[in-house]
Amino acid sequence: MSPLSSIVARTTFHKGITLPSLLFIFFVTFVSSFFPDSTASILGQIQDWIFINLNWVYVWSVTLFVFFLLALVLSKYGSITLGDDDIVPEYSFLSWISMLFAAGMGIGLMYFSVSEPLSHFSDPTFAEYSEIKRAKDAQLYTFFHWGIHAWAIYGVVGLSLAYFTYRYKLPLSLRSCFYPILKNRINGIAGNAIDTFALCSTFFGITTTLGFGVIQLNAGLVEIGIFPEKSYMYQVGIVIVIMAISILSATSGVNKGVKFLSQLNISSAVLLMLFILTLGPTVFLLGTLSEGVGNYLNQFLSLTFNTHAYEPSVQPWYFKWTILYWAWWISWSPYVGLFIAQISRGRTIREFIIAVLLIPTAFNFLWMTVFGNSATWLDRNEAGGLLTAMVSRTDELLFKFLDYFPASSITSSLAIFIIFVFFVTSADSGIFVMNSISTANAPKSPKWQLVAWGVLLAVVALVLLNAGGLQSLQTMTLITALPFSIIMLLFCYSLIKGLMIDDYYYSKSLSPSTRNWSGEFWKQRLQRILSFKNQAYVEAFIQETVEPAFHELAAEFNTSQVRASVDKPQVAEEISITIKHDSIENFTYGVRCQRKMISTFLVDEKNIPGVRNTQAYIPETFFGDNRPGYTIEYFTQREVIADVLKQYERFLELSSEIKNEIFTDTTLRRKE
Repeated sequence: MSPLSSIVARTTFHKGITLPSLLFIFFVTFVSSFFPDSTASILGQIQDWIFINLNWVYVWSVTLFVFFLLALVLSKYGSITLGDDDIVPEYSFLSWISMLFAAGMGIGLMYFSVSEPLSHFSDPTFAEYSEIKRAKDAQLYTFFHWGIHAWAIYGVVGLSLAYFTYRYKLPLSLRSCFYPILKNRINGIAGNAIDTFALCSTFFGITTTLGFGVIQLNAGLVEIGIFPEKSYMYQVGIVIVIMAISILSATSGVNKGVKFLSQLNISSAVLLMLFILTLGPTVFLLGTLSEGVGNYLNQFLSLTFNTHAYEPSVQPWYFKWTILYWAWWISWSPYVGLFIAQISRGRTIREFIIAVLLIPTAFNFLWMTVFGNSATWLDRNEAGGLLTAMVSRTDELLFKFLDYFPASSITSSLAIFIIFVFFVTSADSGIFVMNSISTANAPKSPKWQLVAWGVLLAVVALVLLNAGGLQSLQTMTLITALPFSIIMLLFCYSLIKGLMIDDYYYSKSLSPSTRNWSGEFWKQRLQRILSFKNQAYVEAFIQETVEPAFHELAAEFNTSQVRASVDKPQVAEEISITIKHDSIENFTYGVRCQRKMISTFLVDEKNIPGVRNTQAYIPETFFGDNRPGYTIEYFTQREVIADVLKQYERFLELSSEIKNEIFTDTTLRRKE
């Protein structure tokens, strides 16, 4: 066997996912590299049309994600564990938060922490506002774009994946989220298509971030004097170093590389933030944090639903920022959601949602206040507008901002280190996720597959960086967010359906026929349990067991001067006993032959010989007050009598209570 054949034989790649994904990746790379301008123009026009005409789809989708997760927190489903009920979380709370945070938004905080607030502050759209209002709105819009709404997008995907993977024992794959809708068809072409979409979306999202981020790193290294200029050759070296460390981290596993780097980076980021907070306008920053959070909470609903339909002059800004952000977060959600799900086993749904929505949001608010408000304060009081003049040079702006603080060379070096490690944590977790998708979550994949994904990321990023095709790739990724937002809405539907079944399954009580059973005649009952009855059997049960019981009981009632009758329609396969009253509702207890659908899995189970088809029949009770009934298929004649008397005793107890007169009093209805 040749070395190549040996490698192919040992691979865990799923052909139905990996091959179409690679073909699409190579096609897009080719088009974006050789026709960058025309491709960017066409895709840009498509994006503009979507943002202008279908922006409401993004708005309503993100809004539904937020309220959907908040409703789950307050619901009874919040206590459900993502896994077996007795499972213990794999990671400590701090490690868990560090990893989900670093994978979710780490690099963006460095890239936009100064540039976004300054962009909003200096945008000509708001030129008519006062300087103070522009500063407040800059913080408000930044909070909005990096707050609960963004993390709700990640939370929906992550929660759906974690729930169906650890609770239903399905593969950690986007296709698993459609199980309540597609059932076993998730293992076919539809499932492959869903995972192919997720793999391509993840690959392109990381590639564009890597490409644009390398430019910022290059600018930072020029700022501190390590590189003499910004050039493609230096960027090649940066990419090689980043991907080499990312591959090493990914091949060492989540428990080692990813976990360690995430904790290291969060610690470094907090150190830099505290430095700016301490040496910057500290009192002003703490005051604006309080005002900013209050303003955000006060404007929450208005921000959530506002599409600026009555303000056409504001809409270009709105499309450029808010809608683009929602599309960007949605396009990243397959990757981030998969990684969050990977590390969230053992958490409850309530714990997952609260942590994912609130903790990163709180940190983002603090971070954006410290950096963003420091930047606007400096621009207004010391820089004389020099910072706002640089908002178009985002890759340099952070380092120019740090020049206004002491030891700028040290802080710039620390910022470069944080950006670098954020890149590594995004890339290594991305490599891990892409291998998981491409193998349909196969266990024990060979490490060369992780290396292959890392090399492919580096090569495509460098090719597009050199050819100028990164913008086209970014635009295409944002366009794909529109169909994926619809897919995410289906995730919500599937999750609700799964949770309802979950609650029913684990909260379902024992059959009424077991409540007072002593174990007598257990062999006969065993035979009944192992057999699923046909219609003729149930009709015979009603005729031979239920009907004699009702007649015997009715006779005893009549002997006691209580009017009771047995009713048996000629056509319907049912029978009932009714105790008639004058001032209160009549009491009715009936039994009918009811059809019941059987799961195909149970039919195929060879160790239960009594199941022959997917349709069975049961004798089910019904009542005069339309309460749900239950099966009495195992009752003897005496147990049927006992059950009727138990229900009649309940009826009399309820009728005796004054507060229940609205249900039991019939005199008023008879007058009407």
